[in-house]
Amino acid sequence: MFPNKMARSAAFALVTAAVLLSSACRNDMHTQPRYKVYAPTNFFSDGRSERPQIEDTVARGQLHLDEARYTGKVNGKDVEAIPIQITKADVERGQERFNIYCSPCHGRLGNGHGMVVARGLRQPPSYHDERLLNAPIGHFFDVMSNGYGSMYSYASRVAVDDRWRIAAYIRALQLSENAPADVATRFEAKTGGGPAGGSK
Repeated sequence: MFPNKMARSAAFALVTAAVLLSSACRNDMHTQPRYKVYAPTNFFSDGRSERPQIEDTVARGQLHLDEARYTGKVNGKDVEAIPIQITKADVERGQERFNIYCSPCHGRLGNGHGMVVARGLRQPPSYHDERLLNAPIGHFFDVMSNGYGSMYSYASRVAVDDRWRIAAYIRALQLSENAPADVATRFEAKTGGGPAGGSK
């Protein structure tokens, strides 16, 4: 009986050692060497740890050829028409994004009476002021993209086309105030396309 107990103990010790050794051989996969960004190294002949960007290359998804769509301007002037197609679903999406990102300051009616104003922060102008009623649609896109006054940029938070959808919804808000009978025609004139049509 004694030899059997010794054999079992020896077998257990061998299995335990094998498991420990097999796990240790993968340690190099878990602690791989790496270079810190811009840290000097002797890996490349110029002493850098990374390669410089190749001239005239553009990252995938960053080729913004349509100046109006990506800046809201053409030749430095705010565009008068939305450069993407706007449908009813787009205006509804614009309303949803507006309620999330804009209404805390501007209020759901666009009158500048948002929740942060009620808590003592600076009141933004009403979208129903004469100056903003007559502002080109590109102005709203530019403000969302680059900020204005005490408002900071939302470019990193709101996608390009969603900024245009919000701009379309702002126009809808402006026209809804004392809306005349020809509100649909006026919306098309202000945005370059009606809620159910394109706007190029």
